[in-house]
Amino acid sequence: MFELFGIGIPVTIVMVFGGLLLGILVGATPGLAGPMAMAVSLPILISVFGYNPDALLPVMGFLIGIMKGSTIGGAVPAILFNTPGTPDAYMTTLDGYPMTTKGQSGKALRVAHFSSVSGDTFSDLVLFTCAPFLAILVESYLDFPEKTALIILSLSFIAAIVGNSVAKGLISMSLGMLIAYIGTGEDFYPRLTGDIESISSGFPIVSVILGVLIIGEVFKGIEELWLDKYPRTKPQNAVNSTSNKLTLSDIIIILPYIRNSAIIGTIIGALPGIGSTLAATLGYATGKKLYQNRKHADDPKFGEGAIQGIASTEAANSAVSGSNLIPVLSLGIPGNAAAVFLILATETIGGFNPGPSVFRFTVEEINPELVIAFGLFTIMLFANFLNWTIGGAFMRAMGIMTRAPKQYILPIVLLLSLTAIYSQETDINAIWYTLGFGVLGYLFRKTGISPLPFVIAYMLAGKLESGARQAFDSTGGDPWFLFNSPTSIGLLALSVFVIFFFAKSSKN
Repeated sequence: MFELFGIGIPVTIVMVFGGLLLGILVGATPGLAGPMAMAVSLPILISVFGYNPDALLPVMGFLIGIMKGSTIGGAVPAILFNTPGTPDAYMTTLDGYPMTTKGQSGKALRVAHFSSVSGDTFSDLVLFTCAPFLAILVESYLDFPEKTALIILSLSFIAAIVGNSVAKGLISMSLGMLIAYIGTGEDFYPRLTGDIESISSGFPIVSVILGVLIIGEVFKGIEELWLDKYPRTKPQNAVNSTSNKLTLSDIIIILPYIRNSAIIGTIIGALPGIGSTLAATLGYATGKKLYQNRKHADDPKFGEGAIQGIASTEAANSAVSGSNLIPVLSLGIPGNAAAVFLILATETIGGFNPGPSVFRFTVEEINPELVIAFGLFTIMLFANFLNWTIGGAFMRAMGIMTRAPKQYILPIVLLLSLTAIYSQETDINAIWYTLGFGVLGYLFRKTGISPLPFVIAYMLAGKLESGARQAFDSTGGDPWFLFNSPTSIGLLALSVFVIFFFAKSSKN
């Protein structure tokens, strides 16, 4: 509890505020991203707050603040300097930068902020409504065999969707499961260790995830700097017209585009593994089609400075963030990199196990996980409130961060990441493991393999094994337990269909 002018302020609120400002800062900095800041922050936060359940809400509040702040901050370099910090921000450059060259950067940033927060708020409301309903549905109708088949379907879906091909997705997923099973198991006997004592308990989870996701990206960025793929010249100064206001008539014009893109982004975000890039692309394409039917003769075309284009893109990619937590809270399945670090926080700190049991209502006693879940909902509402009130002003002030040289940013991120990991593990071996998995992440990127299926499979492997063991025991040791229920058979058949469907689509 903090005190300000004699008024007590919960530490969670302060952490949400700090996370939001940091998120906007890293979102506005090309070369950084929300997941990268979450990865660096998590071990530091755990070192500060400890591993007790009381630390969960402050830590999660900071991470959620970063997630939401980086979403709106990513529009800043795209609009001001035609430099998308993330792939989904590319669509924002198409209309944002032309507005900047016309002296309308202030209006472009305000449209991006209003659209982004609107899409995010809509997505959060869907999360609050759908996650408990889906969790109760799963808990009521799915037993251990069906839940095991559901995890298999989720892994198949992520492997098929993410990356350049289904084969590469399956390779990434298989390696993740292989690493997860090293040194672990329910028979208390180390396996796949090669008699190496240091990995008899498995690799540290932060070393695996941060190494593949973050250090691998840093290594790739350093290589690009070495090969001069990053321009060393500073971008030209953008025309900054902060007097450009977002009028009521502008809001009325862009509302239909925000509505359509928010729905698209929410639906896509609820599907594990797809991500905000597809949402931004579909939102922009849908908005362009709608614009062709409503465009006046003197209106700019899409791609030439139409505020509707910015609204369509930003509402879609921001709506992904809230609905991405639907599978996390209801099924315990992360769908994107940000969700991975939220799950990692809960597994590291303890006291909260995302999944169907979170929303179990009982008359006899209070479900503590349900209390934490609604605490997270409150955090998200408060973060949205901050985004609506101060987020826009702070976002527009971050234009200076677009000039940060990447040759300084990447070594700092590397140093902070390794320091944060050591502060949590206090073992030099954890640093070597992190660097080793960083090399693996670098090789993934060089060969066109997405690291996300690897990470999600690594996190779900334990849940898959325990679920299969429970299903095996509950069916009396039946080895065909997955084929005794029409529901589990249907989920397995859908897994096979997803793999073959997307494999065929990628060939075409």
